[in-house]
Amino acid sequence: MEKAEKSKSIYICHTFYHVYVAALKELERIRQGQGGERADLMLSAMSTDFGDLEKRVRESGIFRDVIRFGEKDWTFFPELVPLKKDTGSLVRNMLQRVRFCRRLGDLEADYVPVDLKAYRDIYVFCDSDPIGYYLSRRKIYYHALEDGLNCLRYRDTAVEDNRGHFAFKAWMAKRGLIFIQNGYGKYCLDMEVNDLSALDHPIPNMKECSREELVSHLTPEDREKLCSMFIANRKELDDTLREAKNAGMPLVLILTEPLCQDLSVRERLFRDMIAEYGTIGDRKARIVIKPHPRDLLDYHRIFPEHVILDSRFPMEILNFTGAEFDRVVTVYTVPSGIHCARQKIYLGNEYMDRYEDPALHAKVKNSVKSVTGG
Repeated sequence: MEKAEKSKSIYICHTFYHVYVAALKELERIRQGQGGERADLMLSAMSTDFGDLEKRVRESGIFRDVIRFGEKDWTFFPELVPLKKDTGSLVRNMLQRVRFCRRLGDLEADYVPVDLKAYRDIYVFCDSDPIGYYLSRRKIYYHALEDGLNCLRYRDTAVEDNRGHFAFKAWMAKRGLIFIQNGYGKYCLDMEVNDLSALDHPIPNMKECSREELVSHLTPEDREKLCSMFIANRKELDDTLREAKNAGMPLVLILTEPLCQDLSVRERLFRDMIAEYGTIGDRKARIVIKPHPRDLLDYHRIFPEHVILDSRFPMEILNFTGAEFDRVVTVYTVPSGIHCARQKIYLGNEYMDRYEDPALHAKVKNSVKSVTGG
């Protein structure tokens, strides 16, 4: 395990969006002329294939170092499986929970590649992943950050994952007996969100850091750095968008998501979406599909007639490319971060009810269909 100087900070990321926000925050810190060495970036490979992003991050010069993290999900450890079984007793379940949290923290230690105690500030996206259990078990204080833009407005996983006697479980978490994500853990100093006003029930240690404000401070050089860092085939993207625009057709951007476990149902969902929203007025639009990084549907094969963008960059990067869309359509992805589209359509639960049992997403909050712009 490598040693780190106490003066450094580190961002622990699980998705491309996390890296994007970490870069925004680090560029802001550099802009403000804050002292100390630049922060490190740690990329967890547990749920995301980052491809050659590490190379491009190094070339950007935004971070001091990029560290690979072979984080392991709890299912990787067979001995933990029995501790997840419901015993039928709250007391026995909580005793098992205490053992589970401690043991997962211990087992994860072999896969953490740096001495996190040596860092001054640790910023963790999605601390519900095993890294949160590790930090809690090792009594290492850290800052948590929301997993996605305003994601707690739509689904508060801390409450959802601990429904039933939540107040008691939160009390135990605050004393370090068990671990709960999103600001409830004893060693979580604060929980950073984009917009406190968007939350129904923010907790005291939540703080706000507007992503839009960070973006507003970016210089043209910063924006180009972010494009180069995230888009491996920038010229191909620019050429594709230019050709579509020159064809004189409206441009509609479809943001996919890993919805519906049955891929055939997912395919039908997006075919229907294109059929319903791929025409503006009486003009058929050129369809541009931006796959979600965790969406395994083969859009190149299924939709060869449409423009398929690379999945491995955050949608917000499109704002820096000069792209101009007439419409963007999503199901659950919050489209407010897209500023290169005249109209934004958020479909929500009403649309999803057509493709799977409504009970599967009944707990998604603030999911009423909305249309902004025109």
